[in-house]
Amino acid sequence: MQGYPVAVADIPAAEVRIDVRLVTRLVAEQCPHLADPHVVAFGHGWDNDLFALGPDLLVRLPRRRAAAVLIEHEIAALPRIAPLLPTPVPVPVFAGRPAHGYPWRWTVVPRLPGHSAAGVPVSGRSAAAAGLADFLVALHVPAADAPANPFRGVPLASKAEQWGPRIRRVAGEQALADWHRAAAVPEWPGAPLWLHGDVHPMNLLLGADGGLRGVIDFGDVCSGDPASDLAVAWLMFDAGSRSCFRARCSLSGKYDAAVWARAWAWALGLAAVFQLSSDDLPQLAGIARHGLAETLADPEFSAAG
Repeated sequence: MQGYPVAVADIPAAEVRIDVRLVTRLVAEQCPHLADPHVVAFGHGWDNDLFALGPDLLVRLPRRRAAAVLIEHEIAALPRIAPLLPTPVPVPVFAGRPAHGYPWRWTVVPRLPGHSAAGVPVSGRSAAAAGLADFLVALHVPAADAPANPFRGVPLASKAEQWGPRIRRVAGEQALADWHRAAAVPEWPGAPLWLHGDVHPMNLLLGADGGLRGVIDFGDVCSGDPASDLAVAWLMFDAGSRSCFRARCSLSGKYDAAVWARAWAWALGLAAVFQLSSDDLPQLAGIARHGLAETLADPEFSAAG
């Protein structure tokens, strides 16, 4: 963002070597009924490497130890929550085991239709607002035995020490004061709800018409305050589309004014973290710039807006 520091850092380094040869061997030996001669590198993120397995499947492998437990969460939770949802999610069709020096479990998942919202100009995302609202409303129901996650859905007071210096660094003292004010509203009063945990444009798939076609990467699936999921309103949309998204969400009666204040605070905090942790992920850096611009320009919560 013009006028703000842009110093960033790389995403965490991979702790194991993952290549086409390893993936081909794992699939051939553990799920030969899914084997395909066409295995190619598809992408990587903070936590996982992805390989295309033919035209319809992806192999998803943790690239560092901290992510190994997250794929266990996906294996356990996705079959439970998928029937609740109006939009396809990548329920594993096979869960593999360690082998050939690869130390963790891995999955084969369907390759969902659509393309990453992160590659679509913000002005072209408006058609996804209603579908994403419907998805989150359907997901946000009381959760029993959801995976624990100390980083998402938690009270914002627990984020202040970590996020405060980052917000100050990328957005200044006034933004930090605004964050503290929004974070001080009452906490979520109800039962913990199912959460995706990491809703942002890189994890949303859009169709040719711009509508929502899939939601991916449930490694942070957990339960708690829905505000952390609703932060996507500022990370994904411009002001007009955000208004439509919020209005659609509000039809459910689940979310009060305090939820949206906390969601804004989550969005600013996440944007600051992304800004300082995305040097080798240009799409994440773009989400950070957009999230900072939208949160700081929102007159409902920001003194600068």
